[in-house]
Amino acid sequence: MSDGSSRDPTEAIRAERIVKRFGSVTALAGVSMQVRRGETLGILGDNGAGKSTLIKILTGYHQPTEGQLFVDGKTVQLGSVDEARGHGIECVYQDLALVNGLSIYHNMFLKRELLWGGPLRLLDHREMRRRAADALAEIGVNIPSVEMAVGALSGGQRQAIAVARAVYSNARILLLDEPLAAMGAREAGQIIDLIERLKQRGDIAIVMIAHNYAQTLEICDRIMLMQHGEVTFESASATTSPAELLEIVRREYRAARVS
Repeated sequence: MSDGSSRDPTEAIRAERIVKRFGSVTALAGVSMQVRRGETLGILGDNGAGKSTLIKILTGYHQPTEGQLFVDGKTVQLGSVDEARGHGIECVYQDLALVNGLSIYHNMFLKRELLWGGPLRLLDHREMRRRAADALAEIGVNIPSVEMAVGALSGGQRQAIAVARAVYSNARILLLDEPLAAMGAREAGQIIDLIERLKQRGDIAIVMIAHNYAQTLEICDRIMLMQHGEVTFESASATTSPAELLEIVRREYRAARVS
């Protein structure tokens, strides 16, 4: 097993031959992947393909049965979500983990609120508002006021707030779980633009789980197709097409019906 010493110096995260078993069920059967800083990898696959299990291993929620993980070329053992965050790994899940009744700036600092330094240790609302506005402006998220309640925002705006919170938490490896799910064309376009701006920074590696082949090929530099816990296809986005991916999946369905 490699120690990562001869690897690409731009590498952000790498998984080697990851196996995950839950009792007699094998959810991942030797999955390998690599993402560089400034690169976006799209992971495609139907429900049950193993995408979510892989993401949960990368975030420390699950530990692999076999295999190794590397961050910045160094072997890591992610025993918890907090350990993963300590390595700069943040995940934005489909539920976004936002509180509708709280303001944007309160959500940006949820569970890590800033306190005023006086004897009563009160919440420093002014500083949180300022930092939240600066963080959103830095990545090009246009919101009228950080004092707006999150519940008043559109789906695309809510997704942008969740992404901004992860980036503000010093994420260097950003995992996005179906960021375009159930969005209209306009809202999806806003999130695609946001991801493009994050890519241009050059310091964040992005892994995106998705179902939509066309959108994923538009956003991502590379794509990886997972089926039954294995990587069955991997390619640069520029050299593949939705039709090619659909044909791979159709062949698998046809083979399953025959057997």
